[in-house]
Amino acid sequence: MPNNIINASSAGSGGLITTAADSGSLELQSDGTTIATLSSTGLTMAAGKLLAPTGPSFSASSSSTSSISHATNTKIPFATEDWDTNSNYDNTTNYRFTPTVAGYYQVNIKIQLDNTGSGGETYTALYKNGSSHKRVGFTPNIASTQRSPVGSILVYLNGSTDYVEAYVFQNTGGSVPLNGTSEFNYFQAFLVRAA
Repeated sequence: MPNNIINASSAGSGGLITTAADSGSLELQSDGTTIATLSSTGLTMAAGKLLAPTGPSFSASSSSTSSISHATNTKIPFATEDWDTNSNYDNTTNYRFTPTVAGYYQVNIKIQLDNTGSGGETYTALYKNGSSHKRVGFTPNIASTQRSPVGSILVYLNGSTDYVEAYVFQNTGGSVPLNGTSEFNYFQAFLVRAA
Protein backbone atom coordinates (compact mmCIF):
# COMPACT_ATOMS: atom_id res chain seq x y z
CA MET A 1 0.00 0.00 0.00
CA PRO A 2 1.54 3.36 -1.00
CA ASN A 3 2.23 6.04 1.59
CA ASN A 4 1.09 9.62 1.71
CA ILE A 5 4.06 11.48 0.25
CA ILE A 6 5.41 15.00 0.59
CA ASN A 7 8.19 15.58 -1.92
CA ALA A 8 10.35 18.74 -1.92
CA SER A 9 11.09 18.86 -5.63
CA SER A 10 13.55 20.98 -7.58
CA ALA A 11 12.30 19.74 -10.97
CA GLY A 12 10.61 22.24 -13.26
CA SER A 13 9.37 25.14 -11.16
CA GLY A 14 10.05 23.13 -7.99
CA GLY A 15 7.99 23.16 -4.84
CA LEU A 16 6.08 20.65 -2.76
CA ILE A 17 4.44 17.73 -4.48
CA THR A 18 1.93 15.77 -2.43
CA THR A 19 0.55 12.33 -3.15
CA ALA A 20 -2.42 11.11 -1.14
CA ALA A 21 -2.94 7.50 -0.06
CA ASP A 22 -4.89 5.71 2.66
CA SER A 23 -1.90 4.06 4.36
CA GLY A 24 -1.81 6.11 7.56
CA SER A 25 1.91 6.72 6.97
CA LEU A 26 3.67 9.83 5.72
CA GLU A 27 6.78 9.60 3.57
CA LEU A 28 9.11 12.60 3.33
CA GLN A 29 11.11 12.92 0.13
CA SER A 30 13.67 15.25 -1.42
CA ASP A 31 13.62 15.20 -5.22
CA GLY A 32 11.87 11.83 -5.14
CA THR A 33 14.34 10.20 -2.73
CA THR A 34 12.84 8.98 0.55
CA ILE A 35 14.42 10.58 3.61
CA ALA A 36 12.07 9.35 6.36
CA THR A 37 8.74 7.66 6.99
CA LEU A 38 6.43 8.67 9.83
CA SER A 39 3.91 6.07 10.99
CA SER A 40 2.06 5.03 14.13
CA THR A 41 5.21 3.21 15.29
CA GLY A 42 7.41 6.33 15.03
CA LEU A 43 9.90 7.95 12.68
CA THR A 44 12.07 5.69 10.52
CA MET A 45 15.01 7.20 8.69
CA ALA A 46 15.90 5.81 5.27
CA ALA A 47 19.18 3.90 5.02
CA GLY A 48 22.13 6.27 5.17
CA LYS A 49 20.04 9.22 6.37
CA LEU A 50 20.55 10.79 9.80
CA LEU A 51 18.27 12.66 12.14
CA ALA A 52 20.72 15.12 13.67
CA PRO A 53 19.98 16.33 17.19
CA THR A 54 19.57 20.04 17.64
CA GLY A 55 20.05 21.70 20.95
CA PRO A 56 22.52 23.57 23.09
CA SER A 57 26.20 22.88 22.69
CA PHE A 58 29.32 24.67 23.88
CA SER A 59 33.08 24.31 24.03
CA ALA A 60 35.30 26.40 26.29
CA SER A 61 38.98 26.35 27.13
CA SER A 62 41.26 27.76 29.79
CA SER A 63 44.65 29.39 29.47
CA SER A 64 44.82 30.08 33.20
CA THR A 65 47.97 29.21 35.11
CA SER A 66 46.09 29.33 38.42
CA SER A 67 47.36 27.30 41.33
CA ILE A 68 45.40 24.15 42.19
CA SER A 69 45.50 23.57 45.95
CA HIS A 70 46.43 20.24 47.51
CA ALA A 71 43.48 17.96 48.42
CA THR A 72 40.83 20.47 47.35
CA ASN A 73 38.17 20.29 44.64
CA THR A 74 38.81 23.38 42.53
CA LYS A 75 36.49 24.78 39.85
CA ILE A 76 38.36 25.54 36.63
CA PRO A 77 37.70 28.95 35.03
CA PHE A 78 37.09 27.90 31.42
CA ALA A 79 36.87 31.51 30.25
CA THR A 80 37.43 31.28 26.49
CA GLU A 81 34.45 30.11 24.45
CA ASP A 82 35.16 28.23 21.25
CA TRP A 83 31.41 28.25 20.60
CA ASP A 84 28.17 28.51 22.56
CA THR A 85 25.23 27.78 20.25
CA ASN A 86 22.49 29.02 22.57
CA SER A 87 24.32 31.28 25.06
CA ASN A 88 23.93 28.66 27.82
CA TYR A 89 27.53 28.71 29.06
CA ASP A 90 28.64 31.39 31.55
CA ASN A 91 32.30 32.08 30.76
CA THR A 92 32.71 35.17 32.96
CA THR A 93 31.30 34.54 36.44
CA ASN A 94 30.21 31.00 37.33
CA TYR A 95 31.85 28.97 34.52
CA ARG A 96 28.80 26.74 34.24
CA PHE A 97 26.55 25.28 31.54
CA THR A 98 22.79 25.71 32.08
CA PRO A 99 20.98 24.36 29.02
CA THR A 100 17.44 25.44 28.16
CA VAL A 101 16.51 22.14 26.51
CA ALA A 102 15.78 19.15 28.75
CA GLY A 103 17.64 16.02 27.76
CA TYR A 104 20.68 13.81 27.97
CA TYR A 105 24.00 15.57 27.47
CA GLN A 106 27.51 14.33 26.87
CA VAL A 107 29.99 16.39 28.87
CA ASN A 108 33.74 16.30 28.18
CA ILE A 109 36.39 17.59 30.60
CA LYS A 110 40.16 17.65 30.23
CA ILE A 111 42.80 19.51 32.23
CA GLN A 112 46.56 19.40 32.46
CA LEU A 113 48.47 19.97 35.69
CA ASP A 114 52.22 20.63 35.70
CA ASN A 115 54.88 19.88 38.32
CA THR A 116 52.81 17.15 39.97
CA GLY A 117 55.72 15.06 41.23
CA SER A 118 55.42 11.40 42.08
CA GLY A 119 52.72 11.05 44.74
CA GLY A 120 48.98 11.19 45.09
CA GLU A 121 46.21 11.16 42.52
CA THR A 122 44.41 13.59 40.25
CA TYR A 123 40.95 13.57 38.71
CA THR A 124 38.45 15.78 36.97
CA ALA A 125 34.94 15.89 38.37
CA LEU A 126 31.59 16.88 36.96
CA TYR A 127 29.51 18.89 39.44
CA LYS A 128 25.76 19.04 38.93
CA ASN A 129 23.80 21.77 40.71
CA GLY A 130 26.73 22.56 42.97
CA SER A 131 27.47 19.01 44.13
CA SER A 132 29.92 16.39 42.96
CA HIS A 133 28.12 14.16 40.46
CA LYS A 134 30.75 11.99 38.72
CA ARG A 135 34.51 11.68 38.62
CA VAL A 136 35.20 11.60 34.92
CA GLY A 137 38.96 11.37 34.67
CA PHE A 138 41.47 9.77 37.00
CA THR A 139 45.25 9.53 37.16
CA PRO A 140 46.53 7.21 39.88
CA ASN A 141 49.67 7.58 41.94
CA ILE A 142 52.38 7.71 39.27
CA ALA A 143 55.70 9.48 38.87
CA SER A 144 55.05 12.28 36.40
CA THR A 145 55.71 15.97 36.03
CA GLN A 146 52.42 16.43 34.15
CA ARG A 147 49.03 14.84 34.63
CA SER A 148 46.12 15.14 32.24
CA PRO A 149 42.95 13.52 33.56
CA VAL A 150 40.32 13.47 30.84
CA GLY A 151 36.87 11.95 30.60
CA SER A 152 33.28 12.22 29.44
CA ILE A 153 29.97 11.44 31.08
CA LEU A 154 26.31 11.33 30.07
CA VAL A 155 24.08 13.35 32.36
CA TYR A 156 20.40 14.28 32.38
CA LEU A 157 19.69 18.03 32.66
CA ASN A 158 16.14 19.32 33.11
CA GLY A 159 16.41 22.33 30.79
CA SER A 160 15.42 24.94 33.36
CA THR A 161 17.41 24.84 36.61
CA ASP A 162 20.04 22.10 36.23
CA TYR A 163 23.62 23.16 35.56
CA VAL A 164 27.05 21.52 35.39
CA GLU A 165 30.56 22.71 36.25
CA ALA A 166 34.05 21.26 35.83
CA TYR A 167 36.36 20.70 38.81
CA VAL A 168 39.79 19.21 39.34
CA PHE A 169 41.26 17.49 42.39
CA GLN A 170 44.88 16.66 43.16
CA ASN A 171 46.66 15.45 46.28
CA THR A 172 50.20 15.22 44.98
CA GLY A 173 51.74 16.91 48.02
CA GLY A 174 51.32 20.63 47.47
CA SER A 175 49.79 23.25 45.18
CA VAL A 176 50.43 22.71 41.48
CA PRO A 177 49.80 24.98 38.48
CA LEU A 178 47.18 24.45 35.83
CA ASN A 179 48.98 24.37 32.48
CA GLY A 180 48.40 27.69 30.69
CA THR A 181 47.94 26.22 27.22
CA SER A 182 44.29 26.38 26.16
CA GLU A 183 44.29 23.25 23.97
CA PHE A 184 45.22 21.16 27.03
CA ASN A 185 42.25 22.39 29.11
CA TYR A 186 38.69 22.17 27.85
CA PHE A 187 35.07 21.77 28.99
CA GLN A 188 32.36 20.83 26.47
CA ALA A 189 28.77 19.60 26.32
CA PHE A 190 26.20 18.78 23.68
CA LEU A 191 22.68 17.41 23.55
CA VAL A 192 22.65 13.72 22.68
CA ARG A 193 18.90 13.16 23.04
CA ALA A 194 16.05 15.41 24.07
CA ALA A 195 13.94 14.27 27.03
